[in-house]
Amino acid sequence: MKLRANRRRPALSPAMPAARPPAGGAREVLLLPANPWFIALTLALALFIDFLPLGRLPWLPDLVALTLVFWNVHQPRRVGMTVAFVLGLVVDVQQGAVLGQHALIYTVLSYFAITLHRRLLWFPPLQQALHVLPLFFAAQLLQLLVGMWAGGTFPGWSFFLAPVLQAMLWPLWTWLLLAPQRRAPDPDRNRPL
Repeated sequence: MKLRANRRRPALSPAMPAARPPAGGAREVLLLPANPWFIALTLALALFIDFLPLGRLPWLPDLVALTLVFWNVHQPRRVGMTVAFVLGLVVDVQQGAVLGQHALIYTVLSYFAITLHRRLLWFPPLQQALHVLPLFFAAQLLQLLVGMWAGGTFPGWSFFLAPVLQAMLWPLWTWLLLAPQRRAPDPDRNRPL
């Protein structure tokens, strides 16, 4: 039995797609694990910034919600719905809102962010902002409904500017909060990762 040395390899079928780079032309980067102390620090800083006496401007973005959704997407096992509920209670007490209003909003927001986290991580930050915009809008609408149900007044249409500002801050927030996790270029030839 003779073996052919010039045997041709079968061509790839058109049904089998070639590997593509990630969406948006972003290159994949290995990240270091998130430090739990850094996560807690960022949530505490977001609370501190929200506690600054800037007045009751309805269009101000909720940095606690933004930071919470970021960590729900990137670290869903460390920052879950319990953390969201506790942060919501703290914000309720500080703002003098109906007790449980922000706790409900942050818990619902956290639930949907954890539900979407696997899909969101496939997109670059600008496209992620478009995906989290409906989450922030729904949270703002829920806050309005609970506030009005408790006897509050309609704060005006500028109230719905806050979710847009939160979505616009998403790429910057992603860059800032992922900065400590990025690896520095390592010229070591003996270590492939």
